Amino acid sequence: MTVPSVTHQDASINLAGERPDVTADAIDEIRLPLLAKIYGALCLAVGIVAFPLLVLAIVVVVRSIDVAEITPTLTVILTVLHALLLVSGSVSLIVFGVLLLRNRRRHAARWAYVLIPITLMQGLSSLALFGLGPGLLLQFVQLVLLVVISVTADPMLALERREQRLVRRIEEQDELAAAARIDMVGRDLTGRGYIALDFFNLFWVFVVASVVGLGIETVYHFALYNGELQDRAGLLYGPFSPIYGFGGVLLTVFLNRLWNRNPLLIFLASAVIGGAFEYATSWFMEVAFGVTAWDYTGQWLSINGRTSGKYMIMWGLLGVIWIRWCLPHLLKLINRIPWQWRYSLTVACFVLLFVDGTMTLMSLDCWYSRVSGLTPDSPIETFFANHYDNAYMQHRFQTMTIDPSRTGRV
Repeated sequence: MTVPSVTHQDASINLAGERPDVTADAIDEIRLPLLAKIYGALCLAVGIVAFPLLVLAIVVVVRSIDVAEITPTLTVILTVLHALLLVSGSVSLIVFGVLLLRNRRRHAARWAYVLIPITLMQGLSSLALFGLGPGLLLQFVQLVLLVVISVTADPMLALERREQRLVRRIEEQDELAAAARIDMVGRDLTGRGYIALDFFNLFWVFVVASVVGLGIETVYHFALYNGELQDRAGLLYGPFSPIYGFGGVLLTVFLNRLWNRNPLLIFLASAVIGGAFEYATSWFMEVAFGVTAWDYTGQWLSINGRTSGKYMIMWGLLGVIWIRWCLPHLLKLINRIPWQWRYSLTVACFVLLFVDGTMTLMSLDCWYSRVSGLTPDSPIETFFANHYDNAYMQHRFQTMTIDPSRTGRV
């Protein structure tokens, strides 16, 4: 195949996504794979069946009880939240399925990114109410499929892949390879934000923030408590603290469009987002597993001991540093991953971290059961009792204490 001559100007226009033959709009017109259409039909069918059944079940339950006499216990609140998430998820599945069947790649990718957090929250609410069980397998499968669909359907990711193929063709012909090389894959080409909010960028944001956040917290504790070295990791394996990983993702998502704005605005937004996330994380760990990982009771502006003014200020400072300085450098670091390795390396690391996270949740659930006085009665519980007993868990998660009476499980 003859490779067309590409000038420096042509390459620049191409990389900006403005040439008619390689724009995201043109990519949006390419038909989705048949498997994506089949999955869309399945989503539409599940949503159409589930939505009226869920609404009917809610109506029947509400009519059969005296709402005024219900005590708003933690379990009741979690049940209502879980029902609302199931209803919103079924509606989203209907919309998502229609978009896939109609080949609306751009909108389907956006709804996939909406469904991913909804699916995660459904899994978390199910975990908080019922613990680990077969029901979580459905959320896991759906989450994997949503990630695959988002990567496949997102026109901007498809445009990146097409641009990189062009670069490789040019490099093979030694025609202006340096001029055509994409140095900042992952930038938001619309100009509305700094970084493109796609799966690959956000995954590496999570990884880097998890490791860096753990390092900062370890050093901070070491300096504050006269050289006491404490294991602050949040997963069974590896130097990862997922609270900082998810915190980094949230700051990136919500502050992406503020990256070049007044630092004071970024600081205030980061303080609110970080404080709210810290509070929500503490609340979920307590209601799901009875775990208390930190307690700021008695500190300045403490809110139920789950967050405080001191740590909201820290979140604010971290947000400014992250958005104004770390994010550009992180994007450059992501771009150092060779293109031919990018997808495979990301998928491999995602699988490893997902397994690590799943093992962590299972170990916490079995720890909760043992502390509650329940004898392991399944092969999985016996495995965790033998390999991750109470002493191991207390040593690994040194900041955590567990009290089953604090949970809201059914």
